[in-house]
Amino acid sequence: MSDATLRATGGGTQQPGGFTHPAKGHGWHRIREGRVEFSDLRVRRAAEFVDASGIADELQAMIAKTTGRPRLCTVQGLLVGMTLCSRRNANGAVFFNQVADILHWAIPEDWRRRFKLLERPDNLDGFEAAYAVILRLFRTIVAALDPSSLPKNKHLTVEQAKAYFAAADPQLLQQHRQTLTRISNRILEASLAAVEQHLTTLWDGSVGVDATPVETFARGVSAKRDYTSTDPDAAYYVREGDHRDPDLTPSAPRPRGRRRTTNKLLWGYDATLAVARNPHHDPQPMPNGCGDPEALPALTVGFMLDKPGHSPGANGIAVLDDIRRRGHPAGELAADAAYNNSIAADWQIPLRKLGYRPTYDYRVDQLGKIDSIHGTILVEGTWYCPSMPENLVNATIGHRRHPVDPKAIDQQTWRTRIEARARFALAPKGKPNDNGQQRFMCPATACRAQCALKPTGLGAGPHLPLVDPIPSPVGPPKICQQTSISVAIEDGAKHWQPRAYGSPEWQKIYGRLRNTVEGMNGYAKADAHEGIEHGGNRRVRGVAAQSLLLAFQLAHANERKINAWLATLPGPDGRPHRRARYKTPKPLGTWTPTGHITPPAA
Repeated sequence: MSDATLRATGGGTQQPGGFTHPAKGHGWHRIREGRVEFSDLRVRRAAEFVDASGIADELQAMIAKTTGRPRLCTVQGLLVGMTLCSRRNANGAVFFNQVADILHWAIPEDWRRRFKLLERPDNLDGFEAAYAVILRLFRTIVAALDPSSLPKNKHLTVEQAKAYFAAADPQLLQQHRQTLTRISNRILEASLAAVEQHLTTLWDGSVGVDATPVETFARGVSAKRDYTSTDPDAAYYVREGDHRDPDLTPSAPRPRGRRRTTNKLLWGYDATLAVARNPHHDPQPMPNGCGDPEALPALTVGFMLDKPGHSPGANGIAVLDDIRRRGHPAGELAADAAYNNSIAADWQIPLRKLGYRPTYDYRVDQLGKIDSIHGTILVEGTWYCPSMPENLVNATIGHRRHPVDPKAIDQQTWRTRIEARARFALAPKGKPNDNGQQRFMCPATACRAQCALKPTGLGAGPHLPLVDPIPSPVGPPKICQQTSISVAIEDGAKHWQPRAYGSPEWQKIYGRLRNTVEGMNGYAKADAHEGIEHGGNRRVRGVAAQSLLLAFQLAHANERKINAWLATLPGPDGRPHRRARYKTPKPLGTWTPTGHITPPAA
């Protein structure tokens, strides 16, 4: 605090940060001669942020005391102090020594009285007492939200940890998990208040969902050890596979003599983020270098923490369910293979019941025909005629083969075959019912193809492909005997998606949303700003404490993005405060699983 007057009770030397280190054996204190760092306006804006979150009264009631000494700080006061601290720091981090300093000596006196803070001397004893009040209140809140039964900040033996697990109430811990998700996401929601009206009019509810690793402020401990880490809620994040610690999920037997080379990157959590963007509107360059007022920046609208690689589908649904509970719409959704490889009951089915329309990519072992029902076949997420030519069914398999394989096809051939599939796709008939059941018409009935088994459609025109039904000793399948079939939400649920894989529409939705969530990961992890991956920016332990502090950092990243976007909009002179910069997206229809098609040189 550069303008503070700092004095020592004994002689000493000036130290970095403005503190005077006294001679050995002497006490020291800091004196601010009536200086207030945060104006009434800044504190009021922080209080409005807390009020917008709507969590102060709930938390105050949750930890209310009926006996004993009254608390020396209100929950609202603590949250306002955390907000001011987060906004003052470039990384949006909350440090409780700073929160204690802000609340007791850096805000106007009437706010201190409102938060029921005592007048304390600005010296060593006063600071330690103030710090104890703030830290004690935060720990009380964390205890009321903690979904883990294990104590933090000390090593436990395996037997002690098992005893804590055995004594825990699973139902109560689950309630804590739900409350923690709701509270931390209400903090995040408050950061969207400045663009609330824009979200209503410009965002259709589409999100990209992804899990990104964040470090915790503790050292990792191997699962083979007989004691826990001081943050026992965390685990190792591993780059390969599903990111779980291989000591907990042994891999397939390795060839004799070969050592495991998997690298353990960090001890921490997976932060499941849902990032909002409207994929149907690409930002358009405006006059004078202004930003597009109809293209909102990508903003984080939901998150939660869990052990790396644990239940990505269930965690993703918990985040999306909270977003919907806050009143936001459901739109398109894109996620990586960790999600569409989840158990359908954990991810795919609940996702569709929430109203989201998924868009997925596939692993190499999930290409071609992957399911069937009533004779129709599911090829890379879409229901097709059972007699679709084999070269179309296996188009992506052929494209992913090694180039020297005689069955391999090039990029342009793949695109041609993907486009040809559209004639053999079943056509939806009406809308899904309340249970998600959908009726689909045979492509011949929908006038997309001609088939001898549906003679009424023969002769419709040479532009329609002629289906060659596959003979069967038991007769044609149900789809060939009827004009339409019913497909339940559970049928092919693991890989179904509403758009044909590789089509221009699929490419646009998947590309925009996946790039959006990956971009937000990098934006919030930048060392010059929030640096959310680093545990030193959240110096507390446990999933509940980490979640609350990460919420303030993600809110800080949202506000930084919003302010940057507002700065690109036209000012009074028609020019922006900051020039907008846009990247030109790849032309639709040029994507292939091995990269975009390069146009021939002119």
